[in-house]
Amino acid sequence: MRYDFSVMTDRRNTNSMKWDVEDSVLPMWVADMDFRTAPEIIEAIEMKVRKGIFGYTTVPDDWYKSIGIWWERRHNFRVDRDWLIFCTGVVPAISSAVRKLTTVGENILVQTPVYNIFFNSILNNGRNVVENRLIYDGIEYSIDFSDLEEKLSDPQTTMMILCNPHNPVGKVWDRAELERIGEICHKHGVVLISDEIHCDLTDDGHGYIPFASVSGKCADISITCIAPTKAFNIAGLQTAAVIVPNAILRHRMNRALNTDEVAEPNAIAMEATIAGFTEGEEWLDELNSYLAENRRFAAGFIESLLPELHLVKAHATYLLWVDVRRITKDTEGLCRYLREEAGIYVSAGDSYGESGKGFIRINAACPRERLIDGLERLKKGIEKYKNL
Repeated sequence: MRYDFSVMTDRRNTNSMKWDVEDSVLPMWVADMDFRTAPEIIEAIEMKVRKGIFGYTTVPDDWYKSIGIWWERRHNFRVDRDWLIFCTGVVPAISSAVRKLTTVGENILVQTPVYNIFFNSILNNGRNVVENRLIYDGIEYSIDFSDLEEKLSDPQTTMMILCNPHNPVGKVWDRAELERIGEICHKHGVVLISDEIHCDLTDDGHGYIPFASVSGKCADISITCIAPTKAFNIAGLQTAAVIVPNAILRHRMNRALNTDEVAEPNAIAMEATIAGFTEGEEWLDELNSYLAENRRFAAGFIESLLPELHLVKAHATYLLWVDVRRITKDTEGLCRYLREEAGIYVSAGDSYGESGKGFIRINAACPRERLIDGLERLKKGIEKYKNL
């Protein structure tokens, strides 16, 4: 491999949200990686920094081109230049869409367990959360389409937020599933926001399908939120985009982002994005191979040394969704105990919705040495917890 992902990085005392913890604690919670970003991105940023001027920044043609070429080559989706709008982040884009495309008191549907910030974007803006709970058969997740249709048919439900691929369960939705979702939303006049931030973090042979690429109906009712930030570990640079094929919906989204003042890039967002999408492909491919091996290692460890736990089958993200229901359903209490007694900080499944109770989420995007440390801490903590 050309790139070395085994290098142990030190992120303490760097204003890192993830690593702002006690010295004795290993953080494996929030979804950012403990790898340095692609050298090509670092070089592009360094070139910008050496100029020494950080004034107001515009969006250049190369930004549009880099995204268009990347999505057509890697994801078989031709994105017209006019469909793209810059935004400072996927979450700001979702929150703007909620505020400007729905009204107070309306319902917004999410498929739980799901990324917890979706709830914030909905509730903080005075809208109601409607849950379409995913079906878990003890091995993997699927969609309850009967329940989905029933809830989307309510005239008060005007928006759905899709997570594609899905965080935290790591599911890559297939074409048939996406098409059926699009048909239901189109039938009932529901706007669909597709969060596709994890789209480039998939296993070999399990590439994601952009929602808007599936059919004309899917394209017509959707706003797709994308970013290089998860794939290249540059979340702190605040760079993202929305893809909106429908001209009327695009105009409304453009106004939403601009009136919320989240449509202007910082001084290095353009350089980082362009470098990632034009020069970072080999780095990303090697990263995905390393992450897949981390998942395989974790699966083997849990199966052999923590048999009462079950790692849910997944082909996307670097997040491990672990079923701990044979130990406890009080995952908030378990996570608190693991942090205090074993020095490992993981996320309680409860925060992703009621159906996440009995699960924990572990971030495995780190050098394998650190992953082994985390799994050993998990084993120690689980064994002590069982003896309470």
